[in-house]
Amino acid sequence: MLSPRYLAFHASIVTLLASLALRAPWEISAIAAALTIVGISDLLQTKRALRRNYPILAHFRFFFESIRPEIRQYFLEDDMVAEPFSRNQRSIVYQRAKKDTDKRPFGTQLDVYAPGYEWINHSIAPAPEQPHDFRIEIGNHPDCPRAQPYSASVFNISAMSFGALSANAILALNGGAKQGGFMHDTGEGSISPYHRQNGGDLVWEIGSGYFGCRNDDGTFSEANFIVNATAPQVKMIELKMSQGAKPGHGGVLPGAKVTIEIAQTRGVPVGRDCISPSSHSAFKTPIEMLQFIDRLRTLSGGKPTGFKLAIGHPWEFFGIVKAMLATGIVPDFIVVDGGEGGTGAAPVEFTDHIGTPLQEALLLVHNTLVGANLRDRIKIGASGKIITAFDIARTLALGADWCNSARGFMFALGCIQSQSCHTDRCPTGVATQDPSRQRALVVPDKIQRVANFHENTMEALAQLIAAAGLTHPSQLRPRHLVRRISHNQVKLASALLPYLEPGELLDPSQLSRLPPVFGHYWPMAQAESFDPFCG
Repeated sequence: MLSPRYLAFHASIVTLLASLALRAPWEISAIAAALTIVGISDLLQTKRALRRNYPILAHFRFFFESIRPEIRQYFLEDDMVAEPFSRNQRSIVYQRAKKDTDKRPFGTQLDVYAPGYEWINHSIAPAPEQPHDFRIEIGNHPDCPRAQPYSASVFNISAMSFGALSANAILALNGGAKQGGFMHDTGEGSISPYHRQNGGDLVWEIGSGYFGCRNDDGTFSEANFIVNATAPQVKMIELKMSQGAKPGHGGVLPGAKVTIEIAQTRGVPVGRDCISPSSHSAFKTPIEMLQFIDRLRTLSGGKPTGFKLAIGHPWEFFGIVKAMLATGIVPDFIVVDGGEGGTGAAPVEFTDHIGTPLQEALLLVHNTLVGANLRDRIKIGASGKIITAFDIARTLALGADWCNSARGFMFALGCIQSQSCHTDRCPTGVATQDPSRQRALVVPDKIQRVANFHENTMEALAQLIAAAGLTHPSQLRPRHLVRRISHNQVKLASALLPYLEPGELLDPSQLSRLPPVFGHYWPMAQAESFDPFCG
């Protein structure tokens, strides 16, 4: 009996023989011959069992598997399921970037009785809506004549390197930042010509590879740092300890991808593997880390200097805070990167199961600084799936001073969440170095869209906080945020989540009544070592 597995193969042979015998049009014979050759190749090859068992038919499976993300996105995707961003989340960015209407008729699509649903309580006496260019000052040291404080927007572009993003994407992001008056984090790949061209404010992120400020052996170069850090366009210096998408993981950009441009930007040899170590060589302890930050601040001429991290072992961050108390060296800011962050360069285990989510990470950092009487001296930035004005308001209410967004601004550039960032085949020219692909991203148009997205999101934030009776996002507190616990129970974030009082960590008699993470790990943390068991 003829097996259905070989039906397509046998049909192609029969069609070929019949077309030759009957002198059918040559096109039919050619197609049948091609299919017959494919079938024979499938049967003879030894690498894929499916092709040997299902000659010709297996290729249909491979084709539909290759377009599965597109089928799901265009035909099957639920509007509200965030995997990683829902259609509704992406749509609101596209609408605001293009200045289309972002109104939604007929009520919310969210289940307001589902556990986890959140809202901000409004006031019966709303405040007048304020101009929506909300800003905070970072690095203001009245007692330091060399300080160069920076007035930052409360919503900015998160770290994305040239190399991960295309030249055109960097040009458009920085042009949008310039037009909209907000800051653009360079990512750890250093400051490329495309970051400089449009003159938008930059936060220079320095990772463990010290790109843009390294010696030939990969160690930190003071001279190279000064050249970049003192450029007027660079407004702040950010030392990257880890990122939410792949904390504790280094990286390698293969030599084949290290082009002349990337090599010149990063200060590495052309065509050789470009390595980002998993840890820094310039320091080994919390005290040495703060001394390095203070050194960077001095060398930059007093520009606001801080660090970014994803929270892992709590005693390590506690050790950094204890080092602040021991040395008197206080960074100007800390950026908290949530474990829900995204990248095209992380193993799936890191993406899914390494790194503390933003809410818990932000609470730990905020509470520790409050408990150590340092919170009023250090600003906190936060990043992790922040898209809408509510996302910003929620994050500020939980304890941040400003928010960064990476994928939100990628959507503003036209990203369609094809999840092909790591393949160099980005369909919209955002995350690729292929010149033929990135030319699809028309820079002047996308500059305007980036600026529009920021402006319209800020306008929505102004309306939201006015409804709550506030005049600036900095006035948001945990008491303004409400979360549903069950079908018939809700709680204010201030009652649901733990918040420390100023100075509580400095009083040993208070530790026993604090949340266990502080009561257990704060006493064991050391300013002299990231390892609590060392010494």
